[in-house]
Amino acid sequence: MSAGKNGLTYAEAGVDIDAGNALVERIKPAAKSTDRAGVMAGLGGFGGLFDLKAAGYDDPVLVAATDGVGTKLKIAIDTGRVTGVGVDLVAMCVNDLVCQGAEPLFFLDYFACGSLDVELAAQVVEGIAAGCRQAGCALIGGETAEMPGMYAAEDFDLAGFSVGAMERGTALPSGVAEGDVLLGLASDGVHSNGYSLVRKVVEVQGLGWDAPSPFGDGALGAALLAPTRIYVQPALAAIRTGGVNGLAHITGGGLTENLPRVLPEGLGADVDLSTWSLPPVFTWLAEAGGLETSELLKTFNAGIGMVLVVAADRAEGVADLVADAGERVFRIGTVQVGEGVRYSGTLV
Repeated sequence: MSAGKNGLTYAEAGVDIDAGNALVERIKPAAKSTDRAGVMAGLGGFGGLFDLKAAGYDDPVLVAATDGVGTKLKIAIDTGRVTGVGVDLVAMCVNDLVCQGAEPLFFLDYFACGSLDVELAAQVVEGIAAGCRQAGCALIGGETAEMPGMYAAEDFDLAGFSVGAMERGTALPSGVAEGDVLLGLASDGVHSNGYSLVRKVVEVQGLGWDAPSPFGDGALGAALLAPTRIYVQPALAAIRTGGVNGLAHITGGGLTENLPRVLPEGLGADVDLSTWSLPPVFTWLAEAGGLETSELLKTFNAGIGMVLVVAADRAEGVADLVADAGERVFRIGTVQVGEGVRYSGTLV
């Protein structure tokens, strides 16, 4: 076929296929570093292959989760610190999977941008691989979409997809009962929810991302980009030891909205706010933004990133187990007759 009068190319339209191919080659070692039992093929095919039998399952049920990072991405883009949001992307998916009682097996990512910067995109994917290694799941595929006109040249967006498995009949929550103990696992900061409010507080305070952090060391932007903690390995260990009846990943909606998701009808949660200390970032956000305690608890994790609902006679053993795995554990309350979350004590 003869060339058209304009002789246009896809690259002139803003899409660089060669850059996309270069990115695939650049990230292959990162993806390879996440290999685990069950992986059948690496990057490059039309789909990722995974063998459930080779992963050790006899009668598996698959569990799937998808999520993003939200407007935390804006801070990453503005500061150029993008590796951590790759970890965030994995965390938001795999922490949800483990709440169902599932082991995360593999992960896929979607990276969309206005103009593909191979180095920046590679840093994001390397962060995704780091998160996968923490969670014990394999990065087996993804999609890079260069979309000029849809996104500004410097902007990008992320979505993540994870699939896990559990043996049939082991799904959580199950058996949650009055008197069960609530074990809260400490967060590593804001994680990946509430950043529209975070950014508003920063704007109202007239601060830039390179300003000294008001609540810790280093620059404000870097401090706010602390990655979401991945709880998969200690949570799975706790589930396997027995006595865990449910888990709640404390994301958007905070304790107020997420704890009731794992409680059966007729049961609520009594939470004592004095049983853990509010991390400095939340103290600053509350003071700088004039946030009511109810708003803080419904928007942010407030220092508790995951809650384990544990039978009372197993609570001490489970707490010791996850503490030995490196988690900071707080006995924050109990399951009682009622509805929703009832708070006592004061956040300090």
